[in-house]
Amino acid sequence: MRTRSKLLAVAALGTLSACALKSPPESAEYLPQALPGVVVPDRFGAGVQEGGAVAGGWAATFGDPRLDVLITEAVAHNPDLLVAAARIEAAAQYVEFAESKLYPQVNFLARGGGEMSGDQSGLTGGGIFADWEVDLWGRVRAGKAANVATYEATVADTEYARQSIAAMVAKSYFLAIEAGLQEALAEEMVATSEQLVMLAGERLRIGRGDGFDAALSRANTESFRDTVLQLTLAREQALRALEALLGRYPAADVDIAPELAKAPAPIPAGLPSELLERRPDVVAADRRVAAAFYRLKEARAARLPTLSLTASVNSVSSELFVLQERENPVWSAGAALLAPVYNGRGLKTQVQIRTAEQRQAIADYGRIGARAFGEVENALSAELYAGRREEVLTRAAAANQEALVLARTRYDIGSGDLRAVQQQQVAVHSSRATLVRVQADRLVQRVNLYLALGGGFDTPAPAVARTGE
Repeated sequence: MRTRSKLLAVAALGTLSACALKSPPESAEYLPQALPGVVVPDRFGAGVQEGGAVAGGWAATFGDPRLDVLITEAVAHNPDLLVAAARIEAAAQYVEFAESKLYPQVNFLARGGGEMSGDQSGLTGGGIFADWEVDLWGRVRAGKAANVATYEATVADTEYARQSIAAMVAKSYFLAIEAGLQEALAEEMVATSEQLVMLAGERLRIGRGDGFDAALSRANTESFRDTVLQLTLAREQALRALEALLGRYPAADVDIAPELAKAPAPIPAGLPSELLERRPDVVAADRRVAAAFYRLKEARAARLPTLSLTASVNSVSSELFVLQERENPVWSAGAALLAPVYNGRGLKTQVQIRTAEQRQAIADYGRIGARAFGEVENALSAELYAGRREEVLTRAAAANQEALVLARTRYDIGSGDLRAVQQQQVAVHSSRATLVRVQADRLVQRVNLYLALGGGFDTPAPAVARTGE
């Protein structure tokens, strides 16, 4: 009875000691340490932002069903995302493994093999043995909590990878469309140059031109043909890059739109302080800080005594010698206390390692947060100036086209030479090509802005069950 009372008292002590773990610090608490020289403003400084919260569903704002389909395909089949999904599964199993240590460990042992048994001892029999470590100081629970935080960081990293892949698909899609438009512009210039070749030849035939103009027009045409070949290759490479993101074989046969989408309306950028709570990569960094916090607690608790409760039931017999009289089977219960005395400063060093890792996790949180602020400001600024450049270049392209018509008219009536027409032809092609480049870049910068703000694209995430804490 006294032994049973002692065991009940020990179990009660273990139950009372199993209090809730201290929560890790909130990001607002260690933000001054992570970004000591940064004062977060009330609003972003670059660009023009609308009021309100950042909305999801950014892919639909471009109004291109082909793009929506390609993003969905990439999220399902992209090789990098398949690896990330496997990482989530592995992290979830680590949580399960850590949680198993909170429960009693029960093992069965049997031995036999004739008179000498399996190990020449002559003993045969079997038994069930149970062992449970009472988590007095929270070491086991801290280990589990660290694995849960690591799992959450892996999920957030995967979500950011999904968003990044979706953004890369959208940008590659727009760049492939741009390459096709640039190719079409170059083909137009080849057709126009061929007309000038014919005109120069006709003027030479009737005695109003010279061989220099005819040769110059032919050389100019061949230069544009070379440009077409370069742009055809660029378009095929852009399509293959897109197919690589989709997880397809790179055959350069993706169905894309013939024209670039119109630039969407301005979007709400939200508050800078909300960015650190919204972006998945920043959330992942915060979870790694929490994991480091629990690992430190686990290391500190490892320096304290460990209490284990044991119980067993076994039956042993022997045909070689007579065992001392006793009940068979035998029931037993007990407790063991293990306290570290000397380990060459190993446990203390482990605490110092975990402390340094926690500082590293906080510093990494600051690095990722600073990068997030910079990406938002850069994307806002780039989109703003891309819009302004598009307006300027639209007027420049129209003026160059008008100048080309006048130069062609002057050449037709004999008051101008062919070189002026060809120079203006190059100016028209250059201005139109630059305009297309800026229009595509404006869409690319909008995608960069969505990614920088942590906006979602409303594609279902991989179905991975969350392990309970």
